[in-house]
Amino acid sequence: MYEVKVYVTYKESVLDPQGEAVKGAIHRLGYSEIKDVRIGKYFEIQIEKSNRKVENVVEEICDKLLANVNMETYRYAIAEVSK
Repeated sequence: MYEVKVYVTYKESVLDPQGEAVKGAIHRLGYSEIKDVRIGKYFEIQIEKSNRKVENVVEEICDKLLANVNMETYRYAIAEVSK
């Protein structure tokens, strides 16, 4: 079995209004050294071993469902785990 951790965030070229709001709040708290904040989504997925490559399965799921590839980018980490 595989445990996959997927991180989805806006592309650098896309404005992140939630991140901007959080950055403003952080600045109001006095942390002026904070340059940028990006908000994203995090997914944990468990995938059973099959005849398909786990990387292909993850890429398909991300492209079709988890990320809007026009506006978002994603990265993931795969770890093989025992039941």
